[in-house]
Amino acid sequence: MSQALTLARPYARAAFAIAREEGKFAPWSDALAFSARVAADPRVSALLSNPQLSRGDAVALLTPDATSETYGRFLALLAEGRRLQQLPEISGLFEQLRAEAEHVVKATVTSAAELSGEELDKIKAALRKRFGRDVEVSTAVDASLIGGAVIDAGDVVIDGSLKGKLSRLQTALAN
Repeated sequence: MSQALTLARPYARAAFAIAREEGKFAPWSDALAFSARVAADPRVSALLSNPQLSRGDAVALLTPDATSETYGRFLALLAEGRRLQQLPEISGLFEQLRAEAEHVVKATVTSAAELSGEELDKIKAALRKRFGRDVEVSTAVDASLIGGAVIDAGDVVIDGSLKGKLSRLQTALAN
């Protein structure tokens, strides 16, 4: 496990506990996603590591409009511990905790071409059956797959792409 994830985990758990207590998973997800995107920008990242930037200014830079006071205090805590640059990892871990709590599997389907609504519905139904949970699917297109798709559902990766099949065939023939 990377050191960044190790450092981010307690903060993600704390954010999750607060969001659960407040009953506001979605607003915290949105706020963390915004702050993570901003913190991940190379220009902002360089600015956050500048010792001349005050904690208050750093928090103001990363706080989306219309967030709770609690979220602002959370960012202030991160600023005090010099952990603002861990926001992308914190956000990702928070989303994992939220998906577990809501019994949702998040999957990414990368296909060689855009999937139709009917194809996507069939994939969702198959994943729901396999995992016994609700499934949230995001899609991506990667023409290098040639055909088929790759489904990434956290710990499970299903490679049904033509590129993957050709690679496995090449490996089998080489041995």
